[in-house]
Amino acid sequence: MLNSLIHQSFKKAKKENRPVLLTYTVAGDNTKKKSLEILKSISKYADICELGFPHNTPIADGGQIQTSSYRAIRNGIKINDVFTIARKFKKEKKNKPIILMGYYNMIYQFNEDNFILKCKKSKVDGLIVVDLPYPENKVFALKCKKKGINFIQLIAPTTSRSRLKKIINDSHDMVYYISMLSTTGGKLKVSPKKIINEYQKIKKIKKSKNIVIGFGITQNTIGSLKKADGLVVGSAICKEITNSIKKRQNPVINVTNVVRKLKNKII
Repeated sequence: MLNSLIHQSFKKAKKENRPVLLTYTVAGDNTKKKSLEILKSISKYADICELGFPHNTPIADGGQIQTSSYRAIRNGIKINDVFTIARKFKKEKKNKPIILMGYYNMIYQFNEDNFILKCKKSKVDGLIVVDLPYPENKVFALKCKKKGINFIQLIAPTTSRSRLKKIINDSHDMVYYISMLSTTGGKLKVSPKKIINEYQKIKKIKKSKNIVIGFGITQNTIGSLKKADGLVVGSAICKEITNSIKKRQNPVINVTNVVRKLKNKII
């Protein structure tokens, strides 16, 4: 999938000698309208935007993302609304990759083929399905690939060497490395140096594969992880939305400032 927007984002960042910045927000937080406005605004600084399906029984989402999901669900967001937000975003930002992130039970209930088709129609570039591991995801990943959608595999510090090789070889344009055994937004339990050391061992398996690091990345830690191909920030953004609402401030302006500062740390 060499001409995919995801692949092109990594190519561009490598030329600029920096990692790709990936942002994560929950669709519909705190309203459908605001969610789209935030997405459009932060895309000035983010290379790839991840948009999460709000879910009431998350697996690895920490408190910040759970709060965002709760707000979105309370505001009545449905699966089709997530696609609407993605589609409206892509209408204006044709060249900005968007990745949807969610859980398999939603896809299963929606119907796999219908879901992938809806992604295609909404111009979605990639999918992260948190609870559909390798090799159980092989059939689904192939369906995605046929429609030009990147299926993004997850790997963790506990993934065995032989398993890592299989996942990386089978993956599309990007692999997501979970930096530590924790929920999202947790304090880094491992030093950035140790994370980078582990990361570099994984990179050696297939140097051409784009591997991003997620979990525990904040303004304080992002600078020391910039040797990675890409870095994902989610909880810090969700936290800013929460703070803005509490202070009755505009989350669009505040969140954009956070993303701009994150970008400046890795340039």
